[in-house]
Amino acid sequence: MGLLDGKVVIVTGAGRGIGRGEALECAAQGAAVVVAEFDKDAGEAVAGEITEAGGRAVAAGGDVADAAVADSLVATAVERFGALDALVNNAGILRDRTVAKLSDDDWDAVVRVHLRGHFMPTRAAVRYWREAKRPGHVVHTSSTSGLLGNFGQGNYGAAKAGIAAFSTIVAMEGARSGTTSNAIAPTALTRMTLDLMPEEFRSRREASIERGEFDFFAPENVAPLVAFLCSDASSHISGKVFGVQGDSVEIFQPFTSVAEIKNHGKRWDPEDLPGRIDELFDVAGVQPGAENMMQRMRYQILAEH
Repeated sequence: MGLLDGKVVIVTGAGRGIGRGEALECAAQGAAVVVAEFDKDAGEAVAGEITEAGGRAVAAGGDVADAAVADSLVATAVERFGALDALVNNAGILRDRTVAKLSDDDWDAVVRVHLRGHFMPTRAAVRYWREAKRPGHVVHTSSTSGLLGNFGQGNYGAAKAGIAAFSTIVAMEGARSGTTSNAIAPTALTRMTLDLMPEEFRSRREASIERGEFDFFAPENVAPLVAFLCSDASSHISGKVFGVQGDSVEIFQPFTSVAEIKNHGKRWDPEDLPGRIDELFDVAGVQPGAENMMQRMRYQILAEH
């Protein structure tokens, strides 16, 4: 018996990396999987892996940021497997540049694939659940680049921050009908990120894997949490953002006001703020200047791992 027996799940960007691991895990847990992948051959390969292992899957191609493609994913799930129970939004790309060097196309492409590519399948899914009068589960893929910020990823970080906010709003809107919406911020080495690592790090990791040691940053490590969030066992959880990597699952606290200054019932005079604004930083323990928030992460790829 699997956690997703009898369920039907769509996974976008499921041809490689984290999405592939999610599709395989959902299938291993008993779900029929719609393998949504822009690269048709990669999608069919993953669907083939699932069916060869005795599972149920179908590959579906196209750009998930396109409304017709997103609608067709839901239609495929219903036509082939009878229903839709969960959606995993994973599709993404990278076009890293500093803001000064970022082209219009690099901004538009990343925001489209990530943010619009989450919106379109989610809209199609929640419309189906509303019309079918049934609950559903959505898992979105945010990033620490959006939650904390990361140098050179203005486009990617902005889109990922938007995804976290979008997930929270979908959760609020779906609460009455039983639709849950959660986001993950995974840390893993995938095709998009592995080539960015120093050769020494890659060699050390390969040697560790050959020795049979746990590969902390393997993309497959993300999948168990996602399968759980697609299941009815998670029906009491919604509107949350989880960090997931290796053997660790953590939860991020949303933006919260941590300090306040008041002006005794009067409008602020700009000239008064230089003498008062630092009170906020002192009380909150917040650095006033720019800082690398990524250094606050518990797990960093180039740290002890």
